This record gives sequence, structure tokens and C-alpha cells, in this order.
Amino acid sequence: MDAVRTAIMSNRFNAIVEEASAAVYRTAHTTFVKLVQDYQCAVATVDGDMFAYPMLSGVNVFVGSPLKPTLDAIGRENLKPGDIVITNDPFTTDGLVTHLMDITLLYPIFRDDRLIAIGWAFVHASDIGGAVPGSISPAFTEVFQEGLRLRPVKLYEGGVLNTTVKAILADNSRIPGEVWGDIQAMISGLKSIDRRVNELCGRYGGQAVEQAMQDVISYAESKARTAIASIPDGVYDFSDYLEGINDRQIAFFSARMTVSKGEIHLDFSGTDPQLPAAYNLVSGASTHPYVVQCLYAFILTMDPLTPRNAGILRAIYSYTPRGTVLNAVFPASGGSRAASATRAYDVLLGCINQALPEGLAAADSGNAGVIVVAAPDPRTGRDRVNVINTIHGGGGARRSRDGVDGTAVRYSQRSVPVEIIEVETAMIMRAIRIVPDSRRAGRYVSGAALQMEIENTAHRAVMTVRNMNRFVFSAWGFRGGEHGVKGTAVLNPGRPDERSIGKISVLELNRGDVIQITSPTGGGFGDPMERDLAAIASEIRNGMLSTERASQVYAVVFDEHGQIDEVATAARRRERTRADTPEFTFCDERLRQDQVWPQDMRRQLAAMALTYDQRIRSQLVGTVHHRMMNDGHQVDTKIIQQMVDDEAANMTGVRRLETY
Repeated sequence: MDAVRTAIMSNRFNAIVEEASAAVYRTAHTTFVKLVQDYQCAVATVDGDMFAYPMLSGVNVFVGSPLKPTLDAIGRENLKPGDIVITNDPFTTDGLVTHLMDITLLYPIFRDDRLIAIGWAFVHASDIGGAVPGSISPAFTEVFQEGLRLRPVKLYEGGVLNTTVKAILADNSRIPGEVWGDIQAMISGLKSIDRRVNELCGRYGGQAVEQAMQDVISYAESKARTAIASIPDGVYDFSDYLEGINDRQIAFFSARMTVSKGEIHLDFSGTDPQLPAAYNLVSGASTHPYVVQCLYAFILTMDPLTPRNAGILRAIYSYTPRGTVLNAVFPASGGSRAASATRAYDVLLGCINQALPEGLAAADSGNAGVIVVAAPDPRTGRDRVNVINTIHGGGGARRSRDGVDGTAVRYSQRSVPVEIIEVETAMIMRAIRIVPDSRRAGRYVSGAALQMEIENTAHRAVMTVRNMNRFVFSAWGFRGGEHGVKGTAVLNPGRPDERSIGKISVLELNRGDVIQITSPTGGGFGDPMERDLAAIASEIRNGMLSTERASQVYAVVFDEHGQIDEVATAARRRERTRADTPEFTFCDERLRQDQVWPQDMRRQLAAMALTYDQRIRSQLVGTVHHRMMNDGHQVDTKIIQQMVDDEAANMTGVRRLETY
């Protein structure tokens, strides 16, 4: 590998995909693509390894997505110039697509009639049919409810449009024109990649360009291994809970991270079986970037100049058992799979915090809410499905700085301008505000919660919000930092008919109804008694921290003029300083769960459930879990075995599988 040539080619490849990504962005039709930017394009080798991926726009979490299973199934020999393959099926692509709404295109790139690369693109389609507008409800129990599922098929063959496939897409969407417009935008980006790659081949020669593809991947791998080598060798475990659509529906997430000689081996065994709810993710047989995003982000933080390509994942080996919520099998629903990817991020962050002497960060808000409304278009009167906005929550505090207000580190989605919402929809944004006193205390504080108030002016509207979480289990703090604030959703706040509605699945709104959503926040980092007094004073001045809370959580003493008395504050802080600060700060609900279910026992329950018929696994786990919570006694191996056997026996016609 020639270092200079590799650097030059890496920059050229990056310029190609950045230009293509900008083309998709500028020509897209739906709000979710053209403003929120839930789309992307990239280019891969013939083997299916992405060698260039944009970083300036679009979604950044799919670097190294698994193209190979889909290309193997199609057969590269069956591809020819002018072909474009379309799919939105997670199961037949083995995780290239992560939920049905991500319409994906594969575009073969030829040089002198020889296949030399594969263009890839996806857009999140705002509607592909299904039981609700927008196609996603967290309450869906199987994929059939979520709309059209299209196995890989040629949308164009030899440059000729397959009108039957186009008609199938149009016939199944509530907004066929907008969806087709987004597909055309993807094609414009992919054609740009094709043109630029061939120009590069004309300048350097096809063989040199193909060799450069491999070189830039190897270069990224070497940088990733160097970053990983900064993590002390060892074995680290962590776990967390994901909340389902109702209070009794939870899923346990477990990760074991083994670090050795510049490599990371991940084992997600002990994670709960896939749910009868739309939180399931299909991640396939290889290391999936959506599952290991926390490590990908860590590597780029350690070395921001690392090329964005599949080489980053080559030093990360991930095992995610099939049939779990992180690697679901047919016919699992998955519209809200981002919530599960978020919890995978949290458990890996928990492992990294234990591995690094100084730690890294407290948990983020863990909420990835996407608000979608179906209502008459105020300009045309026709029904229309629109993304209203995204709501994430206050970011977790980090080891050297505060979290970000109203947004979390994991998410790259943009907000929709209020003016666009009120022109394109029947909704009025009454408020978008950050919430005072919601930053969680620590040496470094979390970001503040975000609150939205949305009023419906149509005679009727249907709202769905996917990926809402941390309404029951707060985000954890680290090294003495407070745990996060929980999220809330209230219908018609301040009115006689006000009611709390918890996580939203499908909400029907009448004219004049107002929904108020307050995001959760991440946790604090470090001992609040070490919080800089100047930072506290600044928060008080800008209205984000009350003097009452400053006194309560930071032991601040004020003089008769309302100013901080540094001497008295130092004395009070010495009185409050603890010698036994816990490494992680969990909320009361998590502590209550852990008293009954030690983490090794909870992993054992999940693993045992996978030995039973797929149809009852989740029910079996839920029944045993809540039965023991009601009993209140700490679980051991003998109790689990007896309970699982008893509950399985009560399920008529169910037997244990012979192998696991």
C-alpha cells in the first residue's frame, strides 16, 4: 500500500459519495428525507464491502452494512449495465435492510463491461402501506402489519423500468408520488457515483482504482485497530432494559465485550427473545454497524481522520443470537427497531466505561421519537402523511464536558423547521422549549430535556410516535452523576380533560387537541460536589437551574445578596462527599428489578427461553420475569429452572427444542 496514493484515493472516493449524497438530499420529495435527512448512499466493492461513505449529510450509522448476502442471492453474474435492484426486506437481505420503511437500491457499476463496484442507497419511506399512516406503530406484533415487503427485484433492467414493480409500490403507499420522488432522488445520486467512479478509472486505470478500494479499507482497519488498542485488554459485561409499548413489556439487553490485542469480541447472548412488538432488529450473521455503533463512534472520536468504510468493523467480531430482539427472525415486526439499537449503544457504552480508567460518558436520553401525523393537507384538503418532527432528549454528560441540550450523541437527524410543519400540515407548534431544572447533576451535567406542544387544527388527525423510551427506566449516570429524567406525554395539558398517556402508539386527535411531549434526559457524569461553581452560577443566570435545586444537588450556599458563598459551599460539600460513590447510578425501578433479578440470572432466563418454540419465547420470559417480581424474592438457578418448566408446561402443545 502506497500511503500517499491511498490518502489521495480516499479523499477522491469521499468526494464522490459526498456529491452523490448532496444530490439525493437536494432532489428528495418527502420531509423526512429532504429535512430530517433519513437517507444515505455509498459505494462498495464487488464483494460488498463499503469503501466510501458520506459524513456531511444523511444518516451516518450504516457504514459497513452487509451487502454480501444480498449480492450472493442475486448473483453478480445476473447484473448488467442499467440494472437497479430494489428491496425493503430485512429477512431476505439478512440485515442489509433493518426495517421495511428503508427502501434500498443496489446499483451495479461497470467499466468496460466488467462489474467493478456496487452503489448503495436507501431512503426512509414515509409510508409503504400497512395498518397505520406512516406504516409504523410500536404495538405491531408482526411484519405483515407494517406494509409492503419486497424481496430484492430489478426495478430497472438494462435501463428499462419495470412498471409492474413501480405499480406495486404505488398501490401500497398512501403517498405514492412522494415515495417515487424519493426513489428517483436515490437514482440521481447513484448515477452520480457511477459517472465519477468511471471518470476516476479513466484517469488512473480500472485496476488501480479497484486496488485503491481495498487499500482504503485496509487503511481504515489499521486505524481502527490502533484506536481499539487504547482500551485495556479484559472482559467487560453490562446490561440494560428496553421498554415495550406497555408497562409490563420490557426486554433485557446484555453484552459481554472482550478486548484483546487490538480486537473486540462482542457476545450479546442473554439478550431477550424478539418481542411481539415493533422493536425488533434484523442484524444478520456478520458484525452489523447498527448494533455496534457505540464502538464505531468511539473509534472515530479517537481518530477523526479514519476513513468511513467497512474496514472500521474488521477488528470487531459480534455474535448476536438469532431469534433475539437484536437479531430477529421472520415474521418479527421492526418499525421501531431504532429503540433497540439505542439500547445496544447503551450497553456497549457501559462496557467501555468499565474498561477505560477515566470512563467515557453517562447514558444518553435513550429516546429516538419520530412524530408522524396523517391529516388533511391544509393547502389541498387531501389526506397526507407527514413527519412532524423528531424528539430525542438531553444528551448524557461526558468525562470532560456537559451533555447537549435537547439532543443525544447517537442521533444525526435534523429537526423540521416550524414554518414547514405549519405550511404542510394541520398542526401548530405551540412550543419547542428546553426544560429548566432538567439537566442531571454531576461534575458534568446532562443536556436538558426538550418539550414540544403540538395542536391539531383539522377535524381529525392520527399521530404515531415511534422509538419512545426511557419513560420507566431512566438513563443511568456514571461515577456519582444523577440518573436521567424520565419522558412524559400529556394530552391537553392544563385543561379539565388533561391526561397522561405514556408512550404513544397510535393517537387520534380531535380539533383543538394539544399533545405535550417531554423528552427524557441522559445521566450526569462525576460527583456533583465537584461541579465548578462558575458553571453553576452561569446556569442560574440563564434560568436553567433554580437556586433551590442548586442548593439541593450541589450543596451550594447563598449569601444575603443571593450570590454563591464559596467558603460556606466548600464546607457543606465536604460534609456531603461520599467515599463509596457507585460506579453507575440507576433509577429506583432498575434497582427494584435488580434486587429480584441479578444480571447473571436474567441472562440465564433469556438463554433458556431460546430453547423453546419461537412462538412462546417472549411470553415465557415475560411471565416468569413478572411472576418473580410479584413474589419479590431474589432468583437463583434452581428457581428459574422450575419456573420456566412450570410455565412452559402450561402452554398447551409447546415443547422444548432439542438443541440450542
